[in-house]
Amino acid sequence: MTDVFDQQPGQPRRQRGAIAAIVGALVLLVGAYVGVAAYTSGRMPSDTKVGGVQVGGMAPAAARTAVEAAVKERGDTPVTLTAGGKSATIVPAEAGLAIDLDASIGDLTGFSLNPAKVIGHLTGGDSRGLKTRVDETKLKASVTQASKALTVAPKEGAISVTGGKVAVVAPVKGQSVVLDRTVDLIATSWPRSTPIVAPVTASTPKVSAEELQRVKTEFADKAMSGPIAVKAGDKTFEISAATLAPAISFPADAQGKITPKFDDKVIIAAVTEAADRAKATAKAKDATVTFVNNQPTVVPSRTGVALDPTKIEGPVTAALTSPERAAIIPVTVSQPEFTTERARATLPKGMISTFTTYFNPNGGGRVTNIRLAAKTLNGTYVPPGGTFSLNGVLGQRTPAKGYAIGGTINNGRLSQNYGGGISQVSTTTFNAAFFAGMKFVEYMPHGFYISRYPEGREATVSWPDLDMSWVNTTDGGVYIRASAVGGEVTVSFYGVKKWDITANKGPRRNLIPFKKLTDPSPKCITQTPTPGFDVTVTRTFKQAGKTVKTETFNTHYIPEDDVNCTHPDSK
Repeated sequence: MTDVFDQQPGQPRRQRGAIAAIVGALVLLVGAYVGVAAYTSGRMPSDTKVGGVQVGGMAPAAARTAVEAAVKERGDTPVTLTAGGKSATIVPAEAGLAIDLDASIGDLTGFSLNPAKVIGHLTGGDSRGLKTRVDETKLKASVTQASKALTVAPKEGAISVTGGKVAVVAPVKGQSVVLDRTVDLIATSWPRSTPIVAPVTASTPKVSAEELQRVKTEFADKAMSGPIAVKAGDKTFEISAATLAPAISFPADAQGKITPKFDDKVIIAAVTEAADRAKATAKAKDATVTFVNNQPTVVPSRTGVALDPTKIEGPVTAALTSPERAAIIPVTVSQPEFTTERARATLPKGMISTFTTYFNPNGGGRVTNIRLAAKTLNGTYVPPGGTFSLNGVLGQRTPAKGYAIGGTINNGRLSQNYGGGISQVSTTTFNAAFFAGMKFVEYMPHGFYISRYPEGREATVSWPDLDMSWVNTTDGGVYIRASAVGGEVTVSFYGVKKWDITANKGPRRNLIPFKKLTDPSPKCITQTPTPGFDVTVTRTFKQAGKTVKTETFNTHYIPEDDVNCTHPDSK
């Protein structure tokens, strides 16, 4: 073996030099490495892109400036949201969206001796997105506002056959923006140049387009394809689809299934009207009674032909979709309400009541009107159970009919109008009906008391809203004879006497004094003062001398004021 005594002279010195050289080289290498690390710590990694902007090798400040300039337009560009063909925009600044430049480049520099980081800094080639700051409160508010333009309310479709034309309105699916998901999507994907598709919740109409098309094909097109032929008795007539269209509707059930619905009243009315035009039906005609020389003649009643209303809808609706487009409707014989037999059995047998009132025969237009009204009323026949209407008999009082200007009462004052004086005929007829035992339907006393009429038993009349009417409650028809001769008007009822009628008038009560008025108007009419009062008349119905029932008639009269007319043209 070799020991220290075997070593050659100078050998240790050479070894020490080699070691020193190695150590020196290592020191130089480490120093160079540290120098490289120090250099790279102040520069962007080589070939690095931030938000698509090349910043490799740049100092942080230069890199920040480059990125800021390159992405400014991108950060200011409105965010476009789309959904179902609709779009809306959001302004980033208003929505709390901002690009964080410092955070985007801040961790790309800094001193490190980690070989991987140093090598990565030298080789580079990294690409990273932009980092952003998001104010969620502002962003949510902006998305809420923008979602209004993207929201679509669901709209039910419809089918109709108005005017005989089939029309279908397509349903519209609804959509509403899912707010939180849309906010998250914008926050994580902004900034971007392409539109953002907002998540939505869809809502589907109850009735589908397919269901509407089915009903159109299976029913509506067929139903409106043309008229239907209706046979009623020995008559055949057509009804157009447009005529029946108003009776057809298309309701849907909870599952969205449509079943056509028919309005039976509209169908019955349409078919009945068409049948009348085609003379397939005829109304029953009541018997009438006419008088010649005061002798009655019965014009016979006549049966009619009518459709059975309970058997119209079924055949007609079935015909709408049948190949034949034909319906058969049974007819019935309709009977008159007032038959020939009943008319003959209830002919007047004698006078049952009469009443006369008096007037000044030199009363000018008032007298003309009284005589014309009495002439028109004369010969009127009211069947048993029938209703008499004085306005119905006389009609509107016009100059064309021969009526003149006469005195009337308006708001408690005398005035002039066509037909003035007719109330005397009304009052006379009222009393004839009173003593015949008729049931009054409508009547109204004069506003203030007029001395030529019995207190509490009088009735005014005015066209068209104030009538004097009654129902014939006797056992026979009533023939009315009316005349105005000289200064009196008489109305007599001829029929079948049922009652013996008496009238008892109570005393005046609740007296109201009249006022004194001065009127300078040229249309003023002087009035004779009369106090107002209340009065009650009792009508007693007797048969065979025994009282069967009583009725009371309560009347309130206002005062007839003392009017002094001062104008020279007043009356």
